[in-house]
Amino acid sequence: MPAPRTVLLTGAAGGLGTLMRGLLPAYGYDLRLLDMRPVDGEPDALMVDLADRAALREAVRGVDAVLHLAGISLESTFDKILKANVEGVHHLYEAVREEGVPRVVLASSNHAVGFTPRPVGDDPLIPVDTPRRPDTFYGLSKSFGEDLAQLYWDKYGIETVSVRIGACFLEPVNVRMMSVWMSPGDGARLFHAALTAPHVKHSVVYGSSANTRLWWDLGPARALGYEPQDDSEQYAEKLIAKHGELDPANPDHAHLGGHFCTNPPVWPY
Repeated sequence: MPAPRTVLLTGAAGGLGTLMRGLLPAYGYDLRLLDMRPVDGEPDALMVDLADRAALREAVRGVDAVLHLAGISLESTFDKILKANVEGVHHLYEAVREEGVPRVVLASSNHAVGFTPRPVGDDPLIPVDTPRRPDTFYGLSKSFGEDLAQLYWDKYGIETVSVRIGACFLEPVNVRMMSVWMSPGDGARLFHAALTAPHVKHSVVYGSSANTRLWWDLGPARALGYEPQDDSEQYAEKLIAKHGELDPANPDHAHLGGHFCTNPPVWPY
């Protein structure tokens, strides 16, 4: 599939959106930016709430693909999650259907499978078809997003790559994150692969770098053409000295979702 020229980037003011709006233009994309808040330094960015279906349809009109990063990215009340991450993603897919956009790259999350026990020792890597075990209302909403994407492929032929993102930051901040970390550069490589791979139908992939301490199978992401170049192991000495190794007896360390399973961080808005 040739690279889409115009991509709607939702959630452009957020942390991941900010990273991607700086990195993706190098791949030849003309980004149309959208957020419900102002986007710093981007006066032409669209301020649209996902609840505004007419404005969302107008924002989608004429784009070649959507990279959907908008929504609540931590735990919150069920009502807030419902509005932003369930109704919001439905509104997006309806706009995509109505305007004939052929592909979406959807920000899913490792928290859709957060209660999956993390691999220890010689345990196999976690496959993408492992049963979903969300660790929060947030993770539950990402499970819904994956199912909605499947429905819109089966019913309407809209292709989606659902990316179960680990943690995309400049560097990992704790030992658990070393296993799920995705460098910003690898994030851009993965999203580019997801936007351009042919015949993806609805595909679910894990999103991380090629970490030495990797917990999940990157094979489906590599099958899209993703070639990760980074590894969190360069941060191991510093992080282990500060935090110590993971302890399987610690509930915060026992599952893929980490402390989201026990005391999840709460969305501040």
